[in-house]
Amino acid sequence: MEFITEFLPLIMFAVVFALLLLGFPVAFTIGGVSLVFGLYGFGPGFFNLLPLRIWGTMTSFSLMAVPLFIYMGVMLEKSGLAEELLEAMALVFGRIKGGLAVSVIFVGALMGASTGIVGATVVTMGLLSVPTMLRNRYSKSLTTGTVAASGTLGQIIPPSIVLVLLGEIMNVSVGDLFIAAIIPGLILVALYMTYILIIAQIKPEWAPPIDQEILDQMTRKELLGKVFKALIPPLALMIAVLGSIFAGIASPTEAASVGAIGATLLTAMHKRFNYKIVKDVMNTTTKLTCMVFIILVGASTLGLVFRGLGGDALVRGLILGLPFGKWGILFIVMSIIFIAGFFLDFIEITFIHVPVLAPIMIHLGVDPLWLAILIAVNLQTSFLTPPFGFSLFYLKGVTPPEIKTMDIYKGIIPFVIIQIIGLLIICLVPESVTWLPSTL
Repeated sequence: MEFITEFLPLIMFAVVFALLLLGFPVAFTIGGVSLVFGLYGFGPGFFNLLPLRIWGTMTSFSLMAVPLFIYMGVMLEKSGLAEELLEAMALVFGRIKGGLAVSVIFVGALMGASTGIVGATVVTMGLLSVPTMLRNRYSKSLTTGTVAASGTLGQIIPPSIVLVLLGEIMNVSVGDLFIAAIIPGLILVALYMTYILIIAQIKPEWAPPIDQEILDQMTRKELLGKVFKALIPPLALMIAVLGSIFAGIASPTEAASVGAIGATLLTAMHKRFNYKIVKDVMNTTTKLTCMVFIILVGASTLGLVFRGLGGDALVRGLILGLPFGKWGILFIVMSIIFIAGFFLDFIEITFIHVPVLAPIMIHLGVDPLWLAILIAVNLQTSFLTPPFGFSLFYLKGVTPPEIKTMDIYKGIIPFVIIQIIGLLIICLVPESVTWLPSTL
């Protein structure tokens, strides 16, 4: 019994993980297991602590940005901006080998910076770009890998929902996180584009240029006008949201409201704004927000029980007792998060693993801002790693029948490796994260 009591936090953690793998609902698994172990560990008095814990979480001003950014992303998905932008960029880059894939990465980055929702970006890019790339004789694996990877850029390029959640959990300024994530996001974009251009030279049949007669249908002046018209709206929205944060005019929550209004205006300008669109956007926003917050309630309960049972001290003692030093322990922590990404969603990892592992690294003297960006980039891989990579499910749901699941799995392998390379660069060059916030 003494052994069980000592390792009760780890037993609870293992039970949660096992039930999630068996397919039980995330929020109720986390909350339900926590209640059972809390009642066993604390007795009925546990329920006196719980309401205050949940109330403190739910009244957080920072978390008000979550529904606003979700609304902004879903509304932009309906606006038609991505379609115009992809057409324009395809004509700009289409003359070179791999140019169409490069344009998909470019548009994915802009959509990620405009929406911050990976699912919306992957679905939109999949519907628009996969048929176009296949018509232009692109390899199926390169097509699916490019689209899936471009959609996940919204995970790291601000404004990003995961950065808001990490800021709240790790007690780091969300505004600083948004600024710090810009250069890592651009590093990943540059790595993706470099890989595509190299593979297009090695395997030209995988990524041929667009047929010249298609490009000749539009004059240079018409092309510039189309690009200008497609680029200005999303860039204006990015400047309005991120610029107000960087300039110190607005908090991330206030800037999120600016983004929500801006997305609505852009949809109206594209003559897509109607009652049906508003109803769909409101329904989707409510569902996604409720999902995030009910998981957050369960995670708050889990955190309370885990700490109350001495789990923090137990895990800290186990990890700090390893003879690897700070960098070795950082490698172990990042490996745990990466492996968990094969089986769990980024929200589950954020709420279950990060509150346990992050304090250990901060205790060792690691900069929490740099650590939060490392975790965000690491979590990005969870969207691409089978068997439970959500981007793979989203993409399979919107691709033509000739695209098989194995084509998608083959396509994402190089991009997962690129994400790991990007993570190593950010790890070895901390200034890529810290320089911009300190300069501004």
